This record gives sequence, C-alpha cells and structure tokens, in this order.
Amino acid sequence: MSRRSLLLGLAVGAALTGCGVPAAYVQPEDRARHDDSERDGSLDFANWPLYIDTDDDNAAERPTLNAFTERTGISVRYTEEINDNDEFFGKISPALMNHQETGRDLVVVSDWMAARFVRLGWVQEMDRAKQPNVAKYLDPQLRTPAFDNGRLHSVPWQSGITGIAYNRKELGREIRHTRELWADDLRGRVTLLSGLDESFALLMQGNGVDVTRWTADDFHTMCDQVERLVKAKHIRRFTGNDYIKDLSTGDVLACQAYSGDVIQLQADNPDIEFVVPEEGGELWAESLMIPNLARHKHNAEALVDHYYQPEVAAELASWVNYVCPVPAARDVLASSKDEETAALAEDPLIFPDDEMRGRLAIARDITSKERTPFAKRWNAIVGL
Repeated sequence: MSRRSLLLGLAVGAALTGCGVPAAYVQPEDRARHDDSERDGSLDFANWPLYIDTDDDNAAERPTLNAFTERTGISVRYTEEINDNDEFFGKISPALMNHQETGRDLVVVSDWMAARFVRLGWVQEMDRAKQPNVAKYLDPQLRTPAFDNGRLHSVPWQSGITGIAYNRKELGREIRHTRELWADDLRGRVTLLSGLDESFALLMQGNGVDVTRWTADDFHTMCDQVERLVKAKHIRRFTGNDYIKDLSTGDVLACQAYSGDVIQLQADNPDIEFVVPEEGGELWAESLMIPNLARHKHNAEALVDHYYQPEVAAELASWVNYVCPVPAARDVLASSKDEETAALAEDPLIFPDDEMRGRLAIARDITSKERTPFAKRWNAIVGL
C-alpha cells in the first residue's frame, strides 16, 4: 500500500479526530521521560517502505544510516512498518493517549497526520541547538506550516508536489490548468485521488482558492463541482497510487498525481508529463517526529540532523526522487562525476525552481471540528 494512500473510516482515527478527545491531550510537562541516550547508544526509527537509500548489492544495507552509526556510534533499529497514516495512528494511539511509551524514538508521517499528533500533544519539541544542520539547511518554504509554528515538533523527511500527470502523446495537447481536466476529450479518462487530505488542495487551487486559508464555503464549492463531474461520468474513478497503472496502460490520459511517482513513470515512458497548474499545486511533506516518552530523544535528534547535511540529503534524494527538503543538496548532486546523478540536480520535481515554487502552497490542515462532516461528504462522493 502506498505511503500517500489513505484508509478512511478507521474507527480509532475517526473517533479521536471527530470529537477532539480533550482527555487524550498530553500537557507539555508530561511528554518527556528520562533520556537513556547517553548510556544506550541506540534508537528505534519507524518509516515507510522503500523510503531510504539501500546498497546496490545488499538491500538490507542502508548507506546513510550506516554512515551515521560509523560517525556517532549510535545504532539504529530501522523498521519499515508504516504503510498508511491512519493505520499507524491506530497502532500507536492507545499508548500515547494513555501516557505510555510507543517503543519508537522517531517516526515519519504525512504532515496532515503530523498536525493531528501536534494538536493532541503527542510529540515532543526538538532541541534545535542540537540540530545546527536543520536550522541552517531546511528549505525556507517548509519552515512554517500552520500546524507546527516554527517546525519545533516536526522536520520534513522528504517533500513532494500534488499536481497533474498526463500522457502528452496520447492526449495530443498540453495541460496547464486544472480546469482542462474537465474538457470533453477527457470524459471517462480522468482519475482523482480518493483520500480527502490528498485531493482537496489541488482541486481548490483550480478554483482560484488560496489554500493556506481556505474556508468551508471553498470546500463545499469544490465538492459540488466534483459531484457534478461524477454524475456526468467524467471522472473514471478515484484512486490511491494505482493511478500509476492506469496512466501506464493508457486507460487514463490525465490524473491527479504525486511528483515522486511521475519521475519513476517517466523512466519507462517519456511521454508522461507532470505539471504544476498555473493556478497552483500543493507542496506537502512527510515529517520526522519524536513521540512522547521516547527513550532516546537526543539520539533521535542527532539522526534527524545527520540527514540535513547536504551530502547526506543528496544521497537520499538520489534514491527516493522526492522533493528534497535540503536545497543545498542540489550543488552536491550537480558536482557528481556520474552524469545520471548530476542530472538529478536539474530536475524541478526534486529541486523546484523559483518559477515553480511561486505556484506551490502548503494547504492549511483540516481541523478536528471540520474533519467529521467534511470526510462524510467527501466519502459519499468518492464512494467510500
């Protein structure tokens, strides 16, 4: 299952989000425990599958993690256990809401889910004094998300763009605006993402909305539009990351898509193009956080800072092909003697240029009060 797909309606997630669960909130003074980092040189890091560099000859070896251990002496127990944001939330929320350890020192979740953790007080502030690379090199466009003022509780692992992918050769024209998805020649050949959090921002941007401060009226206008398109059978279906297959086979000519996926598609089919619409596209991140009562907070902070060294960030970016949250890594890749690696420095889907950045925005997250009614309406349209 994809990192960016969403299992909607998970009981514990819906319950906690819908009512806010005031009793589940953890006060700042109750989030930390005695740190064992000094006496125990280890940490537990939970991440998504296929989201880190691996050795060419041994997929169990992860060069950037190995380099961290060699430099610091801190060993990392790395698990690829996060397959879905809500599923993982359901896995660790009983411990967090009951003020218990999760057994993890560092986790990676999408920022809309990170917002939920921050609101509930389930993650700790990081000590930026111990993270000089984060302070120096974090992409300025990712520094001030609405849900985490100053990025004190979260640090982007990788970033990405939600835009439009299309087959230029088969369609026979360019797409530059979201509204062009609704053209007659694309009837029944368009897909949208099924997850509310994944889909709403781009669709609102297509309507000219500033998604950093969208309103309930903006949401319902967007839903009315999509509802009409569904009834007219213009939208073929709603998808997770299986849009990749539809686009590859030609069943679909245009779709909502993620920048990192399209880089991989283009390797096999150069006719596939990715566009950030003129009205804008969504910039998102999946971020590192330290859960409450983590046993190795200082070790976790050190690992986060390790990945913000431009050389390390460049090595990771060359493997995962998402938007790199460390712009300084671009120069590292550009200086590579390997032509294919050096070419990544010029890929705007890894290092967006100023013109593209001008069209990117980080959407404000859906509040706990909004989520239940908004999800109910969206899921009825999507058929979930």
